[in-house]
Order: sequence, then C-alpha cells, then structure tokens
Amino acid sequence: MAWLGHQATPLAERDEERIRRIAAELAYGFSALAHIGPAVTVFGSARTPPDHPHYRLVREIGAALARAGFAVITGGGPGLMEAANRGAKEAGGQSIGCNIELPEEQKPNPYLDISLQFRHFFARKIMFVRHAVGFVVAPGGLGTLDELFELLTLLQTRKIHRAPVVLVDGEEWRELLGWLRRFALADGRIDAADLELISLAAQPDRVVELIAEVHRQALSRAGETVAGH
Repeated sequence: MAWLGHQATPLAERDEERIRRIAAELAYGFSALAHIGPAVTVFGSARTPPDHPHYRLVREIGAALARAGFAVITGGGPGLMEAANRGAKEAGGQSIGCNIELPEEQKPNPYLDISLQFRHFFARKIMFVRHAVGFVVAPGGLGTLDELFELLTLLQTRKIHRAPVVLVDGEEWRELLGWLRRFALADGRIDAADLELISLAAQPDRVVELIAEVHRQALSRAGETVAGH
C-alpha cells in the first residue's frame, strides 16, 4: 500500500523513497550514538583557521569538557568544529562529528572517534540535541546562527529538556542579546525568561561549570523521581 495515498504517482513514489531514506538516516544516527554518555554539542564557524584566538579557545573548551566526563559532538568539519573535536580527543575524551553532504564538500576533520555523514540537515540536527546535556556556541556564520535560534526555539517550546546554552567569547553575542532586548523583548515578541536560557562565558572552566551544574541538577531530579516511585 502506498504511504502517501491510494494512487501511485511519480511524485508520490519519489516521496515514499525519500521517506525511506530519511528513516534510514535517522536509524543510522540513533544506532551509532546509542551508547555514548552525556555529551555537549559545540557549534561554531567552519572557516576559522587554527591560528585564530577563537580556535585556541574552543580547543581548550573541548579539552575541558572531556576532562569533566562529557563527550563532545560537533558538525564534524573544519574550523571551530575541528577545534572542539581536537581538544576533546587530545584530552582523552570521546570526539564525535555529524557531518553534512554539501555541494562544496565539507571533509570530516581528523580528530573524530565517531564520524557520521548526513544528507539532510534536519536529521543531522536531531543528533546534535538527542544526547546533549548542554550546548556551547562559539562565533560563527549563518549556519551557527541557524543552529542557535533553532535550539532556543526547541528549549522555549519545551520540545527538548532544559539544557544550558553557553555563548563563548562574547562581544558579538552581547551585541546580539542587546538587539533582542531592545526590539524583540521590548515589543513583547519574546519573554525575559527566553533570554535566561542563555549564558555567556569567556573561560573554558566557566563553560564547563555552567553545563555541569545544570547536569547535576537534572540527575538529582531524576533520582528523586525514581525514589518517589
């Protein structure tokens, strides 16, 4: 029986095949990441070179997260994604990349313990949030901004559990938050609580502290729930 209607058409047949590919891609990602521990997803520019201060900072953050017991998930490519994966791997942590097929190929960086390749952005984005207990957002371009605002929307609408969102190295983020306060908040398009989803941090230890504290609280609540039953 056709999934998309009783009469098969070329368009319906193509859509059914697309649905099968999407389901297979999701199953592939879920299976590959089924056994990782608590993870932190790091977003940031693919264009940042290794000699840039942001690269050095994000590499240190990746290492600090690994030492704190978190797996590190990125988009798997170069730039700040590579920096986070590199730091995690150098510190002995688990380093994961969820890459994406693009017209101009984005090669996986060489610091990955688990390297996944996705065709669809939305399937890839599910992997970014499924195992993450926190999120680190470093300076980036349109892709990073897209990931940040989609993440905030998921948290605002409670489609995912509360998790810290830490913006790192910060003047441009302070400018962005100021813009949101002056316009979206002032006009009632968002609530003050929406901005409380976001933290700023400039030091790796502070990034880890913000994420670890919320993770400990979540574990404590989970333990109380189990005990209550």
